[in-house]
Amino acid sequence: MKALILVADGFEDLSLFLPWYRLREEGFDVHLAGPMMHAVAGAHGYRVEPDLRIHEANPAEYDLLVIPDGPAVERLRLREEAVDVTRTFAQDGGSRVAAVGHGPQLLISAGVLDNRAVTCDPGIRDDVRAAGANYRDEAVVRDGNLLTARGPDDLPAFCRRLVATLASRV
Repeated sequence: MKALILVADGFEDLSLFLPWYRLREEGFDVHLAGPMMHAVAGAHGYRVEPDLRIHEANPAEYDLLVIPDGPAVERLRLREEAVDVTRTFAQDGGSRVAAVGHGPQLLISAGVLDNRAVTCDPGIRDDVRAAGANYRDEAVVRDGNLLTARGPDDLPAFCRRLVATLASRV
């Protein structure tokens, strides 16, 4: 199985590294996609090199899209290729989408939250409600192919739920 993680400068380090390594432990082929092919820095200074540019990613080749938390989400939602990739994943019933913290901001820009149950960082709960989502103040919420978490403190529960959800597909 293959996973794609969107990255840009300002990603929340824990919300990138924990799912990335957890998925690798489960045998996933995980790729990082960024706006450009140069290293990007997380909010705490850790740097990663993207494997490909976002516009080169073919959602049909992946089973999962992960959107980490952090200021990077604001940068990604301003890039049409990131919005398009996210929309394609979310609208394809065979793919899964997982977003942490501010990650649902990219889902808002993709226009895919209408009538979906979602959790997120409390700072954007009004935004997800305005986008038509049913906000829940819970650590992790699953709605069909969409899995969301409030933030880094909820990553252990998020990763457990993510792995269990993916295992149920196999």
